[in-house]
This record gives sequence, structure tokens and C-alpha cells, in this order.
Amino acid sequence: MKIAVVGCTHAGTAAVKNMATLYPQAEITVYEKNDNVSFLSCGIALYVGGVVKDANGLFYSSPDELKNLGVNMKMKHEVLNIDTALKTIKVKNIETNEQFEDSFDKLVMTTGSWPIIPNLEGIDLENIVLSKNFVHANNIIEKAKKAKKIAVIGAGYIGVELVEAFEVYGKEVTFIDGADRILSKYLDPEFTSVVEEELTNRGVMLAMNQSVTKFEGSNGKVEKVITTKGEYEADLVILCVGFRPNTDLVKGQVDMLENGAIIVDEYMRTSNKDVFAAGDSCAIYYNPTRQHAYIPLATNAVRMGTLVAQNLMKPTIKYMGTQGTSGLHIYDYNMASTGVTETAASFFGMNVKSITISENNRPEFMPTYEKITLKLVYEEESRRIVGAQVISKVDVTQAINTLSVCIQNDMTVDQLGFVDFFFQPHFNKPWNFLNQAGLQALSS
Repeated sequence: MKIAVVGCTHAGTAAVKNMATLYPQAEITVYEKNDNVSFLSCGIALYVGGVVKDANGLFYSSPDELKNLGVNMKMKHEVLNIDTALKTIKVKNIETNEQFEDSFDKLVMTTGSWPIIPNLEGIDLENIVLSKNFVHANNIIEKAKKAKKIAVIGAGYIGVELVEAFEVYGKEVTFIDGADRILSKYLDPEFTSVVEEELTNRGVMLAMNQSVTKFEGSNGKVEKVITTKGEYEADLVILCVGFRPNTDLVKGQVDMLENGAIIVDEYMRTSNKDVFAAGDSCAIYYNPTRQHAYIPLATNAVRMGTLVAQNLMKPTIKYMGTQGTSGLHIYDYNMASTGVTETAASFFGMNVKSITISENNRPEFMPTYEKITLKLVYEEESRRIVGAQVISKVDVTQAINTLSVCIQNDMTVDQLGFVDFFFQPHFNKPWNFLNQAGLQALSS
């Protein structure tokens, strides 16, 4: 059996490791454009900010490790064309420009995603850079050493982490986004306002609710970002405006969402029985809405890649779907979210209610304690929990993992009030704050 794997970051690495173990007689070939595998792009801000000193620590596997498993690693090879009907693949060696054709019995599409690059005047000016892979990370660090004024465009997780890193680094930072607030896809306003206040107090210029229209500069280098509301000086611009699935190679050959994300079933199979997909290249079942959605997260990718291997020959283990659970640490604040926000629920046409509680993490008779803010989102009729967010200076983010399990198992907000949680004054109160949210919902 010949297995072709296209792309090898998180989903690809997980798939390959497991396939090499499960199918030792198979001929597994990986085609990867880069010279590395398994880069944790979520660590770029930590690397830029100096928290991570050695970038090699952001890799958890290597081409050599996979070779030692018997995998044929074609690094720096670009796939030019795939014919799923004929089961052929056309490839170019980037270093030699040699082109050749190969065949496959099973195809695994783990091509991931690529940053969205807006088609704007001045986009080709020097010092306008992306933040996705290992090369980008090193590029940002080198350019940031000389930069004085940095503009970060896109107020998602990567953007806000880079803003923090640059501010701590002593740079003048402008934060630009088309939404009216930061992190709008992950947190509701009462949470994002806390982070925005912190950023503003530290001198970060927030330029929200405005879109970039062009870039200006001289001598080929960027000097200014022009938006619908103003202009901002910048000698370094980081683009973090989102990602799109990298799936053009099989466009029209398997079913996709409108944005190009490959639709897979619970066994990671595409509409073609011999083509599997995992990671940022595909859409996944989103439990809160009970529909497929595009949620590019490394956690989703490694689970899906592992399941590709388990289900390659026959349907064996079902994917349980995702809640899009994620966490973030900015300055002194720990925050996390799972499922839909109240804001997002309205876009999905969901009829929801919410409960927000502010509580101390442990009894007030203890020498220290910290405030916790938790918000729970649930369907009004079924009372099914569909989302949650938490923020605190003490780390209670694991509570969001608990609520992720609740969503996955269709638990109601009323049931949450009586779940068995331990009590110990060093850690919490007699009524855990998750219980308290459920109990408060009983009267709503």
C-alpha cells in the first residue's frame, strides 16, 4: 500500500507517526515544502518576546525522526498537481527544480493553512511580514531589533501576543483591526475590555473598527499604514489577519466549504473514500452549533491526524467533534474560552442566555485570593451549555477544559450546578465557581 502525505506540520506529523506504527509494510511518502516539520507557530510570540530562548524547542519532531520510522521524507518538495481519480501526484524538488510523478493508494491532505494576505497598495514594501512558520519567526526577531514603531494588523490570539511581546520589548506599538474590539472571535466585550484597558495603560495604540486601505513608504520600505480612520507611522508591520485553508490542489475533487476547507466525516474521510484530510486544511464538526466549521487549532490538528491513521483502512474510531477550546496569557491575566460566545451565538442564529459571575478563587479567610470572572452561555430552550469564558489573575483556565467536556456531552446548565467538585480552602470554595454559575442559572 502506497500512502502519500501532503504537508507535515501538526496533523501530518501525527498521522505519519501513527501510520508508520500501524502499517509497517506500507510505503509512506511525505511531501513537504519546508525543511522542517512540527513547528509550533503558537510559540512565535514567546520566541519573539525572549521567553523561549532556543527556537529548536518549538519543534517536537524532525524529518530524521520520521525517517527512522521508515517514512520516505521528501523535504523541500512542492506538490504541483494531484489527480484523485487517477491517483497520481506531480511534484517538484525545490532545490533542483526536477519534476516527477508518483502514485498513491491512499492520500492524506494535511496541507494546513496560510495567512491571508490582503491585496492592498504597498503590500510588497519591505518590512511588511507574516507570522506563521519558523522562517517568519526568525524574520520578525531580526527586523524587530531595528524597528522603533511596529504595527500589528489583526487582533486575534497571535496578534495580541505579539503586541504584548513588542510592548515589553520597548517598542511603540499600534494594534489595528476591522472589528470594534480585540479578540472578538473568542471573548465577549466584558472580557476583552479588561485586556484592552491593560494594553492602553501600557501605551499600546488601539486602532479598532477600521480597515487598512494601503501602505506607504520610501526607498522600498514601509513607513506608514493608512486605514479608513487615520494613518499610523510604522517601520515594521506584522500581518495577522487570519488564515485560509491550503487546499487548491484538490479543489473540485472533494467536497469543501465556501472558504475551501475540506469537509470530512467523523472518520476523517473526504467525499472520496481514498482521500483523508486533517488539521487546518479541513472543516470539522463543531459541537456547540452541531455543524461543520473552520477552526484552525493545533489541538484539533493532532487529534485529527491521529484519527486518520486509525481509520485509514476501515472506520474504527470516531472523532467526537470540537469546542474550539483555547487559552491565552497576557501580562498578569489568564483567560480561556470554549464553544460559542454570546456575540457569536447571534450570528449562528442560536437562541441563548448567559450567566456571568464574579467570585474569589478561594475563601476570604485565606491570606490571599483573586477575583474570577466566568461567563456561561447556554441555549434558552434546551438549557444545553454551548460556551464559556473565564479570566483571572490566578490560573483557573483548566475550568474551561471541564466545560469543554460538558459541551461535548450535551450537559445542561442546571446539571452543572450539582456536579461533584472537591473543596479545599487552598484551592477553592465549598461551592466551586462552576457550580455557582449553574446554580445561578436555575433562577434565570
